[in-house]
Amino acid sequence: MDVGQPTIDQIRIFLAVVDEGSFNGAARKLGRAISVISYGIANLEAQFGVTLFEREGSRRPTLTEAGRAVLATARAVADDIDALMASVRGYNQGLEAELTLAVDVMYPTAWLARLCRQFQAYFPTVDLRLHVEALGAVAGMLLEGRAHVGVTGPVVIEDPVLDRMRIGEVELLPVAAPSHPLARLADIPPGAGRQHLQLVLTDRSSLTEGRDFSVLSARTWRLGDLGAKHALLLEGIGWGNMPLHLVESDLAAGRLVRLPMQEAPGVAYPFNAQWRRDCPPGPARSWLIEALKAGCGGDHAGPIVI
Repeated sequence: MDVGQPTIDQIRIFLAVVDEGSFNGAARKLGRAISVISYGIANLEAQFGVTLFEREGSRRPTLTEAGRAVLATARAVADDIDALMASVRGYNQGLEAELTLAVDVMYPTAWLARLCRQFQAYFPTVDLRLHVEALGAVAGMLLEGRAHVGVTGPVVIEDPVLDRMRIGEVELLPVAAPSHPLARLADIPPGAGRQHLQLVLTDRSSLTEGRDFSVLSARTWRLGDLGAKHALLLEGIGWGNMPLHLVESDLAAGRLVRLPMQEAPGVAYPFNAQWRRDCPPGPARSWLIEALKAGCGGDHAGPIVI
């Protein structure tokens, strides 16, 4: 049989009766007369060709099998309509439809996850596009217009189109597996790191193409992924610099050893929030910049060894 198309109002009446447990409760919730509620349910049942509530022998309407079958879909339809209305209201108020955030790979995942959770709570209708890149690639996305806000590391690209603000840092330190020759030295003499393979995070951006950032060893493996670098370090393939938050558990468990390199025993890896000046300062972008500033710790400059 053909099924009629219900109105949004009928669906909301149906859900109100379910949630309030009575036609009277639904009438109070929606600010309608009880006759309007009864009429709406009767019309909806007529359009569907099924009975949605058992009304006989009980003071409380009880969902029939058919009513239970359509309940989840009815809620989904109502939720979609609410989201549509919120999106239109936000657009009319200047709220962005989507926002692209590019983040330096060294930025702690826990910080990023908390930031994204809060963003979703404040701006449920704004689609967030997230990119994780290394070194100059974040600034490159901003300059190319492929990102609205970025968290950049020590590779600061000064350009008139970009504004930036220092937002914090993490500690970067040289590590190796316990089996590595450098890890077995009680005292690492200056220059010893040059004699061993160094795992280096490479930059996929053309902005800093061909540049090295305090690479000590004559032999290097260039990796575009921090996770791959971490895995190779655990296997004892070379030594390299890693953010403390990522290897802290490995150091505690003895899977990695901190190397007291005299050239750079450990340094601060700074973060900057950067954004395009020519992008409209919408509510979501403004909130994101302030949240990034509040979410990081101190401000300590230092030499950078990647």
